[in-house]
Amino acid sequence: MSTLVKTTWAIDPTHSEVEFKIKHLVISTVKGIFKEFTGSVEVDGEDFTTADFHFEANVDSIFTNQADRDGHLKSADFFDVVNFPKITFNSTAVTKKSEDNYTIIGDLTVRDVTKSIQLTAEFGGVAKDPYGNVKAGFEITGAINRKEFGLTFHAVTEAGNIVLGEDIKLNINLQFAKQA
Repeated sequence: MSTLVKTTWAIDPTHSEVEFKIKHLVISTVKGIFKEFTGSVEVDGEDFTTADFHFEANVDSIFTNQADRDGHLKSADFFDVVNFPKITFNSTAVTKKSEDNYTIIGDLTVRDVTKSIQLTAEFGGVAKDPYGNVKAGFEITGAINRKEFGLTFHAVTEAGNIVLGEDIKLNINLQFAKQA
């Protein structure tokens, strides 16, 4: 019986993005990104159904194109970057749903709260870049309830409107480089 060799793929941050969206005043959507993140995938051979995903975002790199909001998100009202500088995700199961679609289940940790979440991944394929590096691409989507992760900030307007929604939509485009 032959044993498959593990293949490691590392996130290429210059060709990847980690975006989130949340409702503001329940009438519009505000989006943001994490500018700094790392991660890898380890698979048996070339089989992504055996993938073991690891991801870490630097919370201090949060960017919403509005400095005051970014500062508030880094404060103890939200992410509390001083005490909880990282967001992590580690997969626990990957299931192939169709030719290019997968379900990824894993443990997401925000503010020292770890919960199992389910993500949907669309596999973009594998290609060689102009420098001979082998790359694989995934578009990963999902949603989480912020309050389940200790992001419980709550405010209402004078008219009684909720300032911030509870559901955070995730849209993560990752390009991985095959490691030697």
